[in-house]
Amino acid sequence: MRSIAMDSNHQSNYKLSKTEKKFLRKQMKARHTLLRHEGIETVSCVTQILVVANGGLGNGVSRNQLLPVLEKFGQVDALLMPPNKPYSFVRYKTIAESKKAYVTLNGKEIVDDLGQKIVLYFNFVEKAQWKELGLQALPPGLMVIEEIISSEDEKMLLENVNWTEDTDNQNFQKSLKHRRVKHFGYEFHYENNNVDKDKPLPGGLPDICDSILEKWLKEGFIRYKPDQLTVNQYEPGHGIPAHIDTHSAFEDEIVSLSLGSEIVMDFKHPDGVTVPVMLPRRSLLVMTGESRYLWTHGITPRKFDTVQASKSYKSGIITSDVGDLTLNKRGIRTSFTFRKVRQTPCNCSYPLVCDSQTKEPPPSFPESNEEASQLEQEYVHRVYEEIAGHFSSTRHTPWPHIVEFLKALPSGSLVADIGCGNGKYLGINKELYMIGCDRSQNLVDICRERQFQAFVCDALAVPIRSGSCDACISIAVIHHFATAERRVAALQELVRLLRPGGKALVYVWAMEQEYKEKKSKYLRENRIGQGKKEEIRNDASMQELLVEQMPDLDNQDSASSAPCISDSQKGGCNSRKVTNSELPIHINRTSFHSQDLLVPWHLKGTPGKDKPTVPFDPVGSHDPSPVFHRYYHVFREGELEAACQTLSNVSILQSYYDQGNWCVILQKV
Repeated sequence: MRSIAMDSNHQSNYKLSKTEKKFLRKQMKARHTLLRHEGIETVSCVTQILVVANGGLGNGVSRNQLLPVLEKFGQVDALLMPPNKPYSFVRYKTIAESKKAYVTLNGKEIVDDLGQKIVLYFNFVEKAQWKELGLQALPPGLMVIEEIISSEDEKMLLENVNWTEDTDNQNFQKSLKHRRVKHFGYEFHYENNNVDKDKPLPGGLPDICDSILEKWLKEGFIRYKPDQLTVNQYEPGHGIPAHIDTHSAFEDEIVSLSLGSEIVMDFKHPDGVTVPVMLPRRSLLVMTGESRYLWTHGITPRKFDTVQASKSYKSGIITSDVGDLTLNKRGIRTSFTFRKVRQTPCNCSYPLVCDSQTKEPPPSFPESNEEASQLEQEYVHRVYEEIAGHFSSTRHTPWPHIVEFLKALPSGSLVADIGCGNGKYLGINKELYMIGCDRSQNLVDICRERQFQAFVCDALAVPIRSGSCDACISIAVIHHFATAERRVAALQELVRLLRPGGKALVYVWAMEQEYKEKKSKYLRENRIGQGKKEEIRNDASMQELLVEQMPDLDNQDSASSAPCISDSQKGGCNSRKVTNSELPIHINRTSFHSQDLLVPWHLKGTPGKDKPTVPFDPVGSHDPSPVFHRYYHVFREGELEAACQTLSNVSILQSYYDQGNWCVILQKV
């Protein structure tokens, strides 16, 4: 294809074909996207440097694929490939060479390692620019020991794992759909990253591990002899959600042996710093201290890892040298993770995140699906019917990442907003055909008043044909379901609606407010003077978490001492008794200290549709406004990803944190 992205005088000499017009639109779109999302400004004059849209590590193009294509048109001084970005920069020796590459390669297709065709779009820039990652070091207490065992020992260990034996064997975990796993000594429970200390598995650790562990002890690589082992086998493209092994479950030291293939594991500090760590084949990862207790560790589901092209990494660090990064195709990896079960409470130096040292009241969960449904009826469905008008008045500003997701969908896409509320997102992209549904009749009525398509239904049973939607969104909905099974069922219902290749965006409240939102109004406003509280209450632009401030309660000065609503105590909306329900009431604008709780909504407004059927908050408020309590399950980091990975027909395209929410983008496969 000849280039048509030249100056306007050149273009005026002939009439553009339909194909050329289409290409020009795509090239302009690529230029606009680079400027809008990355701040990369292209220029119309010819320079030595080109930005290559669609040609980056972030969309599966490796250095080994791109460099030979570029070198056909001249001497490449530098090929800069920023990590996780779908673009790169190439600097040629001369302007003539860069112009030749621009004219010839614009719109050229290349095939990535997965066999998918990718079209490259070129533009001139005056300088290469990207956001620096900065210098990184291994998290404190983390150590990577390379070549810890020989290739002969590796072969022996791998052959000793029998994956074909009867699946009823106690050492075989058959509930994980994305990887094979065996447990020895004790079964590791993924739902809480813990073990049942009273139920050891028969047989202990495999005998083949004894000599290896003794050698590591003797050489000082480990301090304890483990009594628990989990063996995971990962296919390329699979991973494990970010998590911290429960403090009270295991001793300080957790070690993992990587066999069969290398992998990049991401370590994340609560303040947002992420360190990608290369775990070479036959290496041992040792986590102690801060890296074990405070940093999460996980493996992002993908088929390629960003690594050093020269293999010059040291001690597991992936550097930010964009002139030396490429993609490495994953192979089948088997990990042997050893732990020692703790018999005494944890006394680590991180009490805020330590389950042994926090004074969190034990949550009480519904004992059946029927009880969960009843709890949701009382503390979710009925509450939203009462507060619909006031709730809608505080929900008018769309969040940028959700808008970005909707505007990136192809024109004409059919999109379902499951739990649409007042329809805030139904009119964002006029090129889409969007339909909303919600459990609240009053909220759906508001949608219809705004001329949006919406209907009433339960998010667990949406009356839309399977496989008919190009995309779905679920914003601040799934955290209202009272059991893990119902939350997974809600995710599965979203996937059912999608066509193959369709995408779903899911937002749920995050528990980690204290670390993630150090400057958040949600936490900060709890410390302001009383004179400002009314002003904040009536600020309709508050984000989702800025719910109304609960009235002061007697003898209550922290969330850990919050009262509970139980069988003998009625809720703020005159709720009927909920069997076996004992949930703490959250103090708004404070950190979460329990995952399952009741969040107060202080109703404001004039009598009418939203006037409640009961008078005041029964806990002793002097404020004449009624207080309603909504049930929430706030998600820990990695929990939403883990729930998604129990689904057999989806892949996780992206997971991130946004304004107090954990978020994922799923794709149906």
